[in-house]
Amino acid sequence: MTTMSKRDFLAGSATLAGGAIFMPTILRAQATVLRWGEMLPTTHPQVQMVERIAKQVKEKTSGRIDIQTFPAGQLGSGKDMMESVASGALTMTTDGAAALGSFLPQLSVVEAPYLWRDAAHMAKVAKAPVFTQMNADLEKKRGMRMAAVTYYGKRHLTTGSKAVKSAADVVGLKLRVPPVDTFRAMVEAWGAKATPVNFNELYLALSQGAVDGQENPLPTIHSAKLQEVQKHLILTGHIITPRLVIVNSEFWKGLKDADRSLLEAAITDGVTWQDAELASQEGSLVATLKAAGISVTEPDLESFSKPVLATLPKQFEGKWGKGTWDALAAL
Repeated sequence: MTTMSKRDFLAGSATLAGGAIFMPTILRAQATVLRWGEMLPTTHPQVQMVERIAKQVKEKTSGRIDIQTFPAGQLGSGKDMMESVASGALTMTTDGAAALGSFLPQLSVVEAPYLWRDAAHMAKVAKAPVFTQMNADLEKKRGMRMAAVTYYGKRHLTTGSKAVKSAADVVGLKLRVPPVDTFRAMVEAWGAKATPVNFNELYLALSQGAVDGQENPLPTIHSAKLQEVQKHLILTGHIITPRLVIVNSEFWKGLKDADRSLLEAAITDGVTWQDAELASQEGSLVATLKAAGISVTEPDLESFSKPVLATLPKQFEGKWGKGTWDALAAL
């Protein structure tokens, strides 16, 4: 690398050559910087998805578009980051539909328990008219839009000391839930005590006994090392969870069409990789967690689904919109 002092540069710039001043100029396009925050650790496929998107975009633009990633809750809680996206302080994040329901209440139905039959059924929501309308409402009211729907996994229950074979066994237990009302209502329908805890505080809460158990997809349980502070895995499969890639609307609109298309393509590629990776991990992680010392139980699933389906669709109809549950279930 060649170095030049300011004095040398000024002297060279003023050198006369054939009556002209020779002053070399280097023109550099200013990079477009995106800041993308995540709650999950770097070992989770969702964060690895963001890193793959960043790499692809950087290569395709020769560094002209730079996606900076901030994993593991560096920028605050999930709600903190969604608020930052809405204000424009942060460009992008990824979070659950139920959590995003604090900004647009009807969105929480997309993460409702016992709504989706499987991952393929859940994926249909991205093309549903009701979802398109929700996206338009979110953009109009809160200044952000959903750029993609990703698969986060099938959620299961874990507990620290108590084996669980049916919902009757969780009555009275303190179960950690994300700080959203649909999750709280689900756990309360089981007779447990819903205890909201931010994800980046969950390991400590479990290790100290502040909560007795929690629920998350297997890749999340494993990447956050929750098997170190839990003894029982109960395969309830109560929610097939979507995660939504959220972007600040003004930033999105301000991109050139070609750059927006390039970013959309990279996001699509990243989501495709992540969804396949999560499905692959789900296929092997039960054995992995069992080998780590976790006991695995296949419970009475009806005991978990029946009280929830008997209460939540009616309880949240006003929030989700009349007929929305039925319309999504019929996709």
